[in-house]
Amino acid sequence: MATTARPNRLVRTLAKLDLVPAPLRQHARNFVLRRAVPFTGTARLDFAVMTPEQVEIGIANQRRVQNHIQGVHAAAMTLLAETATGMVVGMNVRDDCLPLAKELRVQFKRRTQGDMRAVAALTSQQRQLMQTQDKGEVVVPVTVTDASGEAPIVCEFIWAWVPSKKTVAAQPSSVPA
Repeated sequence: MATTARPNRLVRTLAKLDLVPAPLRQHARNFVLRRAVPFTGTARLDFAVMTPEQVEIGIANQRRVQNHIQGVHAAAMTLLAETATGMVVGMNVRDDCLPLAKELRVQFKRRTQGDMRAVAALTSQQRQLMQTQDKGEVVVPVTVTDASGEAPIVCEFIWAWVPSKKTVAAQPSSVPA
């Protein structure tokens, strides 16, 4: 069981964007993250808030992400929620571990109205667990709202983390040769 107080690779990378002038910072963050995860660029997700405690991401109701009734498509809503939960986990999991989406539950409650936002947060206990345990899982709640302020979907993700293959390969084998 290892512990670390040092920010992980994702947090360190995003911190470098603090050197970008404030008016350009969000654009730069969107550019970097959309290139790192190309599907988020295709949907043009907006990475509004990115902290180890909370992530907030938006999606505009544009033709590229619409369904047949001009609302945000179910798959785009799910992408929004998955990305918010994945980023908050990604900002907390140790560099020697790999985050993995394990389970998703989505309930579609009503039609969407306009643009959407997803906010995912971790408790201090969940964050501590990710930083001290080699593997585990957490339930990451996410609130997804539309332009009306209501939640057209209710969802929850279970995220796991495991040692990365590089870490496992670097450890000596306990099996005799």
